[in-house]
Amino acid sequence: MDLSRIIVRVAMAADASLLAELGRRTFFHSFSADNTDADMSAYLGAAFSPEIQAEELADPASTFLIAEIDGVAAGYARLRSGDAPTDVQGIVPLEIVRFYADRPWIGAGVGQVLMAECLNMAAALPGCDAVWLAVWERNLRAIAFYSKSGFVAVGEQEFVVGSDIQHDLVMARPPEPSEGILSCRDAGGSHPAR
Repeated sequence: MDLSRIIVRVAMAADASLLAELGRRTFFHSFSADNTDADMSAYLGAAFSPEIQAEELADPASTFLIAEIDGVAAGYARLRSGDAPTDVQGIVPLEIVRFYADRPWIGAGVGQVLMAECLNMAAALPGCDAVWLAVWERNLRAIAFYSKSGFVAVGEQEFVVGSDIQHDLVMARPPEPSEGILSCRDAGGSHPAR
Protein backbone atom coordinates (compact mmCIF):
# COMPACT_ATOMS: atom_id res chain seq x y z
CA MET A 1 0.00 0.00 0.00
CA ASP A 2 1.08 3.56 -0.70
CA LEU A 3 1.76 4.92 2.79
CA SER A 4 1.14 8.47 1.59
CA ARG A 5 -2.58 7.59 1.67
CA ILE A 6 -2.40 7.26 5.48
CA ILE A 7 -3.16 10.57 7.17
CA VAL A 8 -2.81 10.92 10.94
CA ARG A 9 -4.75 13.62 12.72
CA VAL A 10 -5.38 14.66 16.30
CA ALA A 11 -8.90 13.70 17.40
CA MET A 12 -11.37 16.37 18.43
CA ALA A 13 -14.37 16.30 20.78
CA ALA A 14 -16.64 15.53 17.81
CA ASP A 15 -14.79 12.21 17.36
CA ALA A 16 -16.11 10.66 20.60
CA SER A 17 -18.65 8.40 18.85
CA LEU A 18 -16.15 7.39 16.17
CA LEU A 19 -13.54 6.50 18.80
CA ALA A 20 -16.07 4.55 20.87
CA GLU A 21 -17.11 2.49 17.83
CA LEU A 22 -13.54 2.01 16.59
CA GLY A 23 -12.32 1.15 20.09
CA ARG A 24 -15.04 -1.45 20.67
CA ARG A 25 -14.53 -3.02 17.26
CA THR A 26 -10.72 -3.21 17.37
CA PHE A 27 -10.62 -4.50 20.95
CA PHE A 28 -13.27 -7.12 20.16
CA HIS A 29 -11.48 -8.29 17.01
CA SER A 30 -8.15 -8.41 18.82
CA PHE A 31 -9.22 -10.30 21.94
CA SER A 32 -12.68 -11.90 21.66
CA ALA A 33 -11.30 -15.30 20.64
CA ASP A 34 -9.30 -15.50 23.89
CA ASN A 35 -11.93 -14.22 26.33
CA THR A 36 -15.39 -15.31 27.42
CA ASP A 37 -18.40 -13.48 26.04
CA ALA A 38 -19.27 -12.27 29.56
CA ASP A 39 -15.78 -10.87 30.23
CA MET A 40 -15.60 -9.25 26.81
CA SER A 41 -19.05 -7.69 27.19
CA ALA A 42 -18.18 -6.35 30.65
CA TYR A 43 -14.93 -4.80 29.47
CA LEU A 44 -16.40 -3.25 26.32
CA GLY A 45 -19.27 -1.75 28.32
CA ALA A 46 -16.90 -0.24 30.88
CA ALA A 47 -14.31 1.07 28.40
CA PHE A 48 -16.11 2.23 25.27
CA SER A 49 -19.05 4.58 24.84
CA PRO A 50 -19.36 8.05 23.36
CA GLU A 51 -19.59 9.43 26.90
CA ILE A 52 -16.44 7.63 28.09
CA GLN A 53 -14.46 8.67 25.03
CA ALA A 54 -15.72 12.26 25.41
CA GLU A 55 -14.31 12.30 28.96
CA GLU A 56 -11.01 10.87 27.73
CA LEU A 57 -10.85 13.43 24.92
CA ALA A 58 -11.46 16.22 27.44
CA ASP A 59 -8.62 15.03 29.69
CA PRO A 60 -5.74 17.52 29.20
CA ALA A 61 -3.20 14.73 29.79
CA SER A 62 -4.67 12.67 26.95
CA THR A 63 -4.35 12.92 23.15
CA PHE A 64 -5.97 10.67 20.57
CA LEU A 65 -4.53 10.18 17.10
CA ILE A 66 -6.69 8.82 14.29
CA ALA A 67 -5.14 7.24 11.19
CA GLU A 68 -7.32 7.64 8.13
CA ILE A 69 -7.14 6.20 4.62
CA ASP A 70 -9.21 8.05 2.05
CA GLY A 71 -11.23 9.60 4.87
CA VAL A 72 -11.97 6.26 6.59
CA ALA A 73 -10.69 5.65 10.13
CA ALA A 74 -8.15 2.83 9.85
CA GLY A 75 -6.65 2.91 13.34
CA TYR A 76 -6.07 5.01 16.40
CA ALA A 77 -3.84 5.59 19.37
CA ARG A 78 -4.41 7.18 22.74
CA LEU A 79 -1.46 8.89 24.41
CA ARG A 80 -1.44 10.00 28.05
CA SER A 81 1.18 11.85 30.04
CA GLY A 82 1.52 11.13 33.73
CA ASP A 83 2.79 8.49 36.09
CA ALA A 84 4.33 5.25 34.87
CA PRO A 85 5.13 1.94 36.56
CA THR A 86 8.37 1.99 38.54
CA ASP A 87 10.00 -0.26 35.92
CA VAL A 88 9.80 2.59 33.39
CA GLN A 89 12.88 4.78 33.74
CA GLY A 90 11.79 8.32 33.04
CA ILE A 91 10.96 11.57 34.78
CA VAL A 92 8.44 12.74 32.15
CA PRO A 93 6.99 9.54 30.63
CA LEU A 94 4.32 9.30 27.94
CA GLU A 95 2.10 6.23 27.77
CA ILE A 96 0.62 4.76 24.63
CA VAL A 97 -2.59 3.65 26.32
CA ARG A 98 -4.25 2.21 23.23
CA PHE A 99 -2.84 1.40 19.81
CA TYR A 100 -4.98 -0.40 17.23
CA ALA A 101 -5.35 -0.80 13.49
CA ASP A 102 -8.80 -1.78 12.26
CA ARG A 103 -8.93 -5.32 10.90
CA PRO A 104 -9.15 -4.44 7.16
CA TRP A 105 -5.98 -2.35 7.47
CA ILE A 106 -3.75 -4.67 9.52
CA GLY A 107 -0.52 -5.18 7.60
CA ALA A 108 -1.11 -2.13 5.38
CA GLY A 109 1.34 0.18 7.17
CA VAL A 110 -1.20 1.89 9.44
CA GLY A 111 0.63 0.75 12.58
CA GLN A 112 3.98 1.89 11.25
CA VAL A 113 2.77 5.39 10.36
CA LEU A 114 0.71 5.71 13.55
CA MET A 115 3.67 4.67 15.72
CA ALA A 116 5.91 7.19 13.95
CA GLU A 117 3.43 9.92 14.83
CA CYS A 118 3.19 8.75 18.45
CA LEU A 119 6.97 8.99 18.72
CA ASN A 120 6.99 12.40 17.01
CA MET A 121 4.48 13.66 19.58
CA ALA A 122 6.54 12.20 22.43
CA ALA A 123 9.70 13.86 21.11
CA ALA A 124 7.83 17.18 20.94
CA LEU A 125 6.56 16.90 24.53
CA PRO A 126 8.78 19.11 26.72
CA GLY A 127 11.03 16.97 28.89
CA CYS A 128 9.61 13.63 27.70
CA ASP A 129 12.29 11.04 28.31
CA ALA A 130 10.39 7.73 28.00
CA VAL A 131 7.53 6.25 26.00
CA TRP A 132 5.86 3.16 27.43
CA LEU A 133 2.96 0.81 26.84
CA ALA A 134 1.50 -2.40 28.18
CA VAL A 135 0.75 -5.34 25.89
CA TRP A 136 -0.89 -8.67 26.70
CA GLU A 137 1.77 -11.34 27.10
CA ARG A 138 -0.17 -13.59 24.70
CA ASN A 139 -0.39 -10.97 21.93
CA LEU A 140 2.75 -12.11 20.12
CA ARG A 141 2.07 -10.14 16.93
CA ALA A 142 1.83 -6.88 18.89
CA ILE A 143 4.91 -7.70 20.95
CA ALA A 144 6.87 -8.30 17.73
CA PHE A 145 5.64 -5.00 16.27
CA TYR A 146 6.55 -3.04 19.40
CA SER A 147 9.95 -4.72 19.58
CA LYS A 148 10.60 -3.78 15.94
CA SER A 149 9.59 -0.24 16.90
CA GLY A 150 12.37 -0.11 19.50
CA PHE A 151 10.42 -1.02 22.65
CA VAL A 152 11.95 -3.43 25.15
CA ALA A 153 10.25 -5.30 27.98
CA VAL A 154 10.99 -3.68 31.34
CA GLY A 155 8.35 -5.22 33.61
CA GLU A 156 4.88 -6.65 33.99
CA GLN A 157 1.48 -5.52 35.23
CA GLU A 158 -2.05 -6.87 35.53
CA PHE A 159 -4.92 -6.01 33.20
CA VAL A 160 -8.51 -7.02 33.96
CA VAL A 161 -10.97 -8.03 31.24
CA GLY A 162 -14.32 -8.50 32.96
CA SER A 163 -13.44 -10.88 35.79
CA ASP A 164 -10.28 -12.30 34.18
CA ILE A 165 -6.96 -11.02 35.54
CA GLN A 166 -4.45 -11.08 32.71
CA HIS A 167 -0.75 -10.26 32.56
CA ASP A 168 0.74 -7.56 30.38
CA LEU A 169 4.35 -6.88 29.51
CA VAL A 170 5.39 -3.30 30.17
CA MET A 171 7.59 -2.11 27.31
CA ALA A 172 9.46 1.18 27.03
CA ARG A 173 11.84 3.13 24.80
CA PRO A 174 13.26 6.65 24.42
CA PRO A 175 10.95 9.10 22.62
CA GLU A 176 13.22 9.79 19.65
CA PRO A 177 12.17 8.09 16.41
CA SER A 178 14.54 5.24 15.60
CA GLU A 179 15.86 3.78 12.39
CA GLY A 180 13.27 1.65 10.66
CA ILE A 181 10.30 3.73 11.83
CA LEU A 182 8.90 5.76 8.99
CA SER A 183 8.04 9.35 9.74
CA CYS A 184 4.44 10.16 8.96
CA ARG A 185 5.72 13.26 7.20
CA ASP A 186 8.09 11.13 5.08
CA ALA A 187 5.09 9.07 3.98
CA GLY A 188 3.24 12.18 2.90
CA GLY A 189 0.85 12.14 5.87
CA SER A 190 0.22 15.04 8.16
CA HIS A 191 -1.07 16.01 11.54
CA PRO A 192 -2.54 19.32 12.56
CA ALA A 193 -1.00 21.33 15.36
CA ARG A 194 -2.66 20.74 18.68
